[in-house]
Amino acid sequence: MATSQTEDTAPAEAVETVVNTCPTTSGGTIASTVPVGAVYAEGSALDWGASLVEGTVVLDERVAPNAPWSAVVKQGHVLTIVDVGGNQSADCLLYDAADPEERYSVPDTLAWQGNAYVRTGTVLRSNEGRPLMTVVANEIDRQDTIGGACGKESNTLRYGHHVMFHHGCRENFLAEASRHGLGVRDLVSNLNWFMNVPVEADGALGIVDGMSAPGRRVAVRAETDVLVLVSNCPQMNNPCNDFNPTPLRMLVVDPSSAATSHDANSQSSSEDAA
Repeated sequence: MATSQTEDTAPAEAVETVVNTCPTTSGGTIASTVPVGAVYAEGSALDWGASLVEGTVVLDERVAPNAPWSAVVKQGHVLTIVDVGGNQSADCLLYDAADPEERYSVPDTLAWQGNAYVRTGTVLRSNEGRPLMTVVANEIDRQDTIGGACGKESNTLRYGHHVMFHHGCRENFLAEASRHGLGVRDLVSNLNWFMNVPVEADGALGIVDGMSAPGRRVAVRAETDVLVLVSNCPQMNNPCNDFNPTPLRMLVVDPSSAATSHDANSQSSSEDAA
């Protein structure tokens, strides 16, 4: 497994061009898909991490606090999401890239596995019951797919009219979905990477302090070509982001190259021993 990068170590150049940047406390910039004004708290501990799976890096991007992100992850490729600052919710939607009418389904995913949480081995299924992605590695106890996404309307209902203009994940999803020809009717229930939504014995649930930490990661393998939308959650009215939205790092690798290299090395070793 690769060693973690520090804040000052820039990741590999991104394959997909991004158009805007967000300032950081260290004077650098973070690539983002939309203009974002948020700057994380001075002195925030950041760990940019590395891929959880070996292979050739085909995409490596940083997502600024409050910003959306999207990419098509090819079949067999693995996406690693790094919680750079810790306890930062990464809301996520999945679509079959060839047919976006087929998209991530919470009830299908949970019914198939018979458990309310997303963990290593969970198959993320579509509304047709087919696998879209599989969680192949996970550095926190459980991931959430029940808590939903924040938005201007839900924030207003929960926290009062004084927050009615707060940007939310729903707005991020709509902005990013529009780049792929999708709209409000295409938004469905989502995943929440690194968000802590415990389900109690009596069925009660709530959004509480996170259980992640700087540099914690989750990795998902695409079982078909998948369009992935992520909102780096802007929520400041509950503890899902530790009241300090921080960056994410998104790495996509092709693990087949690592397997090919391993096979070649094994063959070479066998020939040398003959």
